[in-house]
Order: sequence, then structure tokens, then C-alpha cells
Amino acid sequence: MITAEMPVKFDRKKHKDDTLLKLYYNILKPRMIEEKMLLLLRQGRIAKWFSGIGQEAISVGVASALYADEYILPMHRNLGIFTTRQIPLNRLFSQFQGKPGGFTKGRDRSFHFGTQEYKIVGMISHLGPQLGVADGIALANKIKEDKKVTVVFSGDGGASEGDFHESINTAAVWDLPVIFVIENNGYGLSTPSNEQFRCKSFADKAIGYGIEGVSIDGNNILKVYETVKNLAESIRENPRPVILECVTFRMRGHEEASGTKYVPKELFDVWGRKDPVNTFEKFLIAEGVLTEEMIETKRSEIKKEIESGLETAFAEQLPPPDTQKEISELFKPFTLPVSDALGSKTNMRLIDAISNGLRLAMQKHKNLVLMGQDIAEYGGVFKITDGFVEEFGKARVRNTPLCESAILGAGFGLSINGYKAMVEMQFADFVSEGMTQIVNNLAKSYYRWEQNADVVVRMPTGAGVAAGPFHSQSNEAWFFKTPGLKIAYPAFPSDAKGLLLASFEDPNPVMFFEHKGLYRSISEDVADEYYTIPFGKARLVKEGNELTIVTYGLGVHWALEALKENADLKADLIDLRTLAPLDIEAIYTSVKKTGRVIVLHEDTLTGGIGGEIASLITENCFEYLDAPVMREGSLDTPVPMNADLEINFLPKERFKEKLIKLKNY
Repeated sequence: MITAEMPVKFDRKKHKDDTLLKLYYNILKPRMIEEKMLLLLRQGRIAKWFSGIGQEAISVGVASALYADEYILPMHRNLGIFTTRQIPLNRLFSQFQGKPGGFTKGRDRSFHFGTQEYKIVGMISHLGPQLGVADGIALANKIKEDKKVTVVFSGDGGASEGDFHESINTAAVWDLPVIFVIENNGYGLSTPSNEQFRCKSFADKAIGYGIEGVSIDGNNILKVYETVKNLAESIRENPRPVILECVTFRMRGHEEASGTKYVPKELFDVWGRKDPVNTFEKFLIAEGVLTEEMIETKRSEIKKEIESGLETAFAEQLPPPDTQKEISELFKPFTLPVSDALGSKTNMRLIDAISNGLRLAMQKHKNLVLMGQDIAEYGGVFKITDGFVEEFGKARVRNTPLCESAILGAGFGLSINGYKAMVEMQFADFVSEGMTQIVNNLAKSYYRWEQNADVVVRMPTGAGVAAGPFHSQSNEAWFFKTPGLKIAYPAFPSDAKGLLLASFEDPNPVMFFEHKGLYRSISEDVADEYYTIPFGKARLVKEGNELTIVTYGLGVHWALEALKENADLKADLIDLRTLAPLDIEAIYTSVKKTGRVIVLHEDTLTGGIGGEIASLITENCFEYLDAPVMREGSLDTPVPMNADLEINFLPKERFKEKLIKLKNY
């Protein structure tokens, strides 16, 4: 942290009076709002506040330098971005209070929101993932060649997160038009800079990524404005990322409840003399641009605007909770185009059907971008995208660095900026590197601020190929419990193609599981043309009246083998096909008919989806049951590599034994 006295030095250059006054009025408004918020906080009329007092020059300077239709991704202390973009204050104040007139209908707080109208994408509490989202927005701009820049904010503390590295590295490799603004205020909550990083300046980090780095006085609004304006003009013509460090200081606590006891008092004295509002005000007065009378007039106008906005927000009534509304607004509504599997057919393996479906989706959706490790010229480790670069080009079929989080975030950013995205996990196991993006960004965005995430995440999954504990996991249950995600898990080539095409029609996030062991081991005749299969509709693979088998993926084929070995056993075999939404009615109908049911899945038994299905059946079909609801899954261990150990791990043989036990119960 810089402790030496370094006065703010303004250079008017050729700026007109109107420009200088506009900058002053824009920086004065957030300061006055902040002062009012602190008063309301002490009065108990608002519950929480993250103060940006002392840092306003950065937000206002950045927002003033950009075009109104260029995206900004701010953080906690960037009120000046929202006010400079002219968001009505009553809506901001409603947002702060969790009122329906805000941007999240009371579902999130403070600056955790976005708005397409003002081209702002709000933060989530995890901080770092926003940088990857900015990459995706910028990628869409680059593909469209619309000469726009994206600006994303990070604090010096947030810059310690892995997403910081992933996102800047990706932007560097892809020459994305992004300005990464780092507000270096010396502390990550209470942790000082010397316990966060060793570099003297964040601009120095740019060297390691092969990009430009600039460090400026973040309390000098003219310097921020000029620097961002010049960088933006250059980047629009020559797309590339730049790290912009703005050195500043936070004059309040991380949040008001945190206090500031951990900060040496002399720092407040030094930075108090560098206050961005007061120093700019004195400069303009000295330049003859601003007078005391003008200051009083503008303060009076802003005060009236604040009071009017507060009056409207405080008067707004909170509607009673509506359970149906909460559930129905989890996903963006859409109607799946009706397209049946008609016409000629070709015998396809599962892997062929997925590749064929992906190619047809790319042909139909010109705004679909594919991203993943080694998916371009190499065609992916399973060769599903082999030949795609030649047909669709490098802009839409993109090799990525090894950085799952940044790329999943980029998928969301593409969606925000009008594109569809497919992100391939090379193996489903690797998705753990990007969990925050999936379960906190993709899954929650529509519910929070009505921004859908038009992203399909392809997940090559499953064991049975002696690949060991890091390439064999069945991890669909990780996502099954997360509201806001849809999950497909086909067992047959025809279903894989139809469900994949439906996934790309759906504007909501889809986790698409593909069992590696089925890629080349099964085949069937699949329609050549484009068709879709709706989510939430199970497939009755076999019909019988003695018992019901509920399963999906490789479990369907285990069940078919077991029924073939026990030809006298007459069972309904239900292939769920999609896990979210789940076809509950198909399950209940069958169970009510047969009175006996077993749920099978490849995932470990404890915490698997089978437990939830068994619970639903017990709760809703109890009076129809003639035997306990049974379930079978893999051992509660990691997946072993040794083939014999793997066979023992998987539930196939235990399922056969339990199937007979259920029949004879």
C-alpha cells in the first residue's frame, strides 16, 4: 500500500467546461447518495451497505468514458457506474431494500444485479467469476466485429482468485477487447496488500500474460476518464485486453459492520487529502469552471432527486410470497419447436448421433459458439467435433486454455451478448474446476435478474473403461440438487440426438451427460434430419406388470441385460432420459400398476438421485406398494482403476441380485 503523500494533480488539457462539469456532477451524485445511505443505516432503515467513499473517481471516470451500449461488470463499490448510466434512483433504492421495484424482485440485494437496459452485469459474491463473464461478452463483440469494448472490475483482494488468472489468460490468448480494471485500495476486507500479493503494481502482472498494463492514480477522475477513453478508442480498432490498475483507498470498512480499526490512522489522513470529490471540486473552482453557487444549486437538485427516489422506494409495498411465481420464474419460458424424427435413417453409434446433432445445431443456430479443450483441429479427445473447424470456422469452434471456470463464465457472457454457447468438459470429472460458474452464475441468473444463460455443458461421464478415479465419476447428482439447471442423460443414440437439439433450442442452462462407455458400444437407426425430444418425458423401454425399474444412462442397458437373463420377469423399464425435469408421472403410473419398484444408477449409492426418487415414490405411492422401494448404486468409494475392482465397484451384479429379491418379496 502506498503511504507516501502523492497529491492529486489534474491536467485540464483540452477538456471543455461542459465535460468537466458533467464529470463533477456525476461524481457528486454517488457521494451524496452514499452519505444518505450511511445515515439511513444508522437509523436502521437499511440493513447493509458497502461503501465506495474515496473511490468514486474510478467508477464515474470509467462509465463516462465508454459508450452507453458497452457492457460494464462492476463490483461492490461502484455506485458511480449505476448513477452515471442514469439508472432511476427509486429503482436503485428499491433494489437496496429488496423491494419489487428493484431489479431482482427482492431475490438478491445491493449491487448483485444486472440490467440489459443499462448494459450493466452485476456481481456475485464470489467476485472472480465476473472476469470470465466479461470474456464471453467481449468474445461476442469480437465475433460480431462491432468495435465495442467491455470493462470488468476486480478489487486487489479478488485478484488473488484463480478466476483472475484464467480470465486474463483467456482474454490474452483470444485477443479479447476487455479492460480489466483493478481497484487497488490496499485491503481485501482486512487483509493488507503485503499479505495478498508480492508485486508492486498490478500493471506488472500484464507482462506475464503478454498484454499491456497501466497503473494510474485512481483518485484523479480526469486521469481515469482520459486513460479509459484512450484505451477504449484504441481497443475498438485493435481488439486486445489491457490491465488497468487504479490506485485508491477505501475510507470506510469493507462493509459498515466491519469497521476500520485494522487500518493505520495515518493512512486516513494521507488519503483524506486526496479525496476525489473535494480535490476535483477545488480544481474546477480554481479553473473558473465551477462556483460555490453552482455547487449549492447542483447539491440541491441531487438532494431532491435522492429524497424523491427514497420516498417512492419506501412507499413501495412488499407483495406476499407467491410460491407458484417463485417456481415458475426459475427458467426462461420457451416453446420447443415440434420436429419429429421423420424421413430417412442411418445406423449411428451414440457418439455419431451426438456429433450429428451438434453439427445440425451449428447449421441452424448461426450464433452458436463451441468451446472446449482440443475441440478444434484435433476434434476433441473423443473426435465428436472432428471436421467442425473446416465447416464452421475457428471463430465458432474454439480451443480453450485449461481453465474450466473462465470458459464456463465466457459461455454465460456470450449468452448475455446474444449468443448461444456449448462448453465441453473434456471429462465430466473436470467440471469441479468450474462449479461456481455453473451453480451460482448459470443456474441463478434468470431467477435473480431475468438474464437467461443459453449454455449447454457437455459432460462425457461414467465408468467401465478402467480410467480410474479422475476420469470415471458419475457426478450428475452434484447438479440435480441445484435449482435452475436442466439435466439430460440419454441412453440411446436417437435420444441423444433429439435431446441435444432440444438443449440448444432451450434458452436455459443444460447439463448434458454422455456416457463414455456407450459412445461406441451401442448403435441404432437414427433419423438423419433435424428433430427434437422434449425434456421431462421418460421412455418406456419395456413393459410388464410385475415390477418397475427406474434408471438412466448405462443403467438402462444393465437392466435390459438383466431382463434378458430372466426372461420370465415382466417389468416396466423406465429410461428417465432427463433428470431435471424429472418425469414423475411416468414413474407414479408404473409403480401404481406394478406395486414394486427398484431404482438403479451408476452413481454412488449414498447421495445419488435414486434416494430422492425412492423418497418421492414412498411419499406419493405408498398405498400401492407391495414391497419396500429398493435402490442400487455403486460403492461409496472413489472409482478404482483396476478392471476387477471397477466391476466390483459398479452396481450391475448387485442390481441383478436385488431384482430377483424384489420379485420374490
